[in-house]
Amino acid sequence: MNLISLRAGNTLLIRVIPNSSKTKLIEENNQLKLYLQAQPEDNKANIALIKFFKKEYNVRVTIKSGVKSRHKVLLIA
Repeated sequence: MNLISLRAGNTLLIRVIPNSSKTKLIEENNQLKLYLQAQPEDNKANIALIKFFKKEYNVRVTIKSGVKSRHKVLLIA
């Protein structure tokens, strides 16, 4: 999946795996998985997800659905 071509208004389906040994984004079985070092409590994993996309891909994302779930729909701002 080419994340560089993401445009404002597009949505992105992603599965988040918190509490991992290192932060990395992979594509597995046609699904994006984001491994985060952040803990899932106190919204830490969601904040880390937003910071990851800003730092790595220079795009702003908001969580459209799945705030309390591992399966999330992100909206590219």
